Amino acid sequence: MPLVDTFGRKITYLRISVTDRCNLRCQYCMPPEGVSSRTHDDILRYEEIERLVRAAAGLGIKKVRLTGGEPLVRKGIVDLTAMLGRIPGITELTMTTNATLLARYAQNLAQAGLQRINISLDTLQAEKYAHITRGGRLEDALAGIAAAEAAGLTPLKINTVVMRGLNEDEIADMAGLTLTHPWHVRFIELMPLNNEAQTFDACNMRSHEVRAAIEAALGPLTPLEMARNGSGPADLYRLEGAQGTVGFISPVSEHFCATCNRLRLTADGRLRLCLLSDQEVDLKPLLRGGADIAEIQEALRQAIDAKPSGHRLAEHILPQGRTMSQIGG
Repeated sequence: MPLVDTFGRKITYLRISVTDRCNLRCQYCMPPEGVSSRTHDDILRYEEIERLVRAAAGLGIKKVRLTGGEPLVRKGIVDLTAMLGRIPGITELTMTTNATLLARYAQNLAQAGLQRINISLDTLQAEKYAHITRGGRLEDALAGIAAAEAAGLTPLKINTVVMRGLNEDEIADMAGLTLTHPWHVRFIELMPLNNEAQTFDACNMRSHEVRAAIEAALGPLTPLEMARNGSGPADLYRLEGAQGTVGFISPVSEHFCATCNRLRLTADGRLRLCLLSDQEVDLKPLLRGGADIAEIQEALRQAIDAKPSGHRLAEHILPQGRTMSQIGG
């Protein structure tokens, strides 16, 4: 039987955080000092991840996304990609990265079976990039983008978190990338998750404000028929004459909980049932205890039955347990 939750949502997408470590310290993702380092034994081994994905694929999971932290900082990530790419039933294998290490890995990842890349990029200004990421180099991210295109990890998606007073002056510049590149630039609302909640009210910009800024500078956005088709969270648009698309992901102002088709596996083996909820199911003891595929599948079914209908931000109930880097976004 396929994975269907108690609200009738068919679960086909699994996001896997392979590490909670990162080579950057983005202001909305983790504190300046980073997060407490977990030992090697704390996080799932690649063989355990592979076994869980194989079980999930048998229940109808078709898409897997590798995330972090920053997935490229974990040793052997190309090997894991190849392992997952060989699992029957997995038709989409993708990754989200900050791209600063991607130039050295893109070709090998593509050869291992990775199909697409999402890249987190919040500014096109070098000094601002260093400020937002607390020390990152824009030139490294741009080199990673070029390498991803050369390796065929396309269509490329650029994820931009808009923060009032920080990068709102670049909204039009980011959207304008779609005029000259076949990229999908997606503007994501800031989410009040743990440390991000501290500055949420001051920095939050809603999607309708971002869209208004784009249209004021670049002209009307035409909605696309495939927008919000149930398989993804973005409402998609195109500027006149553009090669790429502009998307808006609005988990706060226009949440898409009713069509959520995903689960999230944290690096330490917990299945997180909603990004903006602290509710988790610990699968590591099961995986580390040598459970077979049938036992893992039963645990997945039970976890799905506990998946909430949606987040509770409207009730001012905010998740407190983990930073974004520890979940995988």
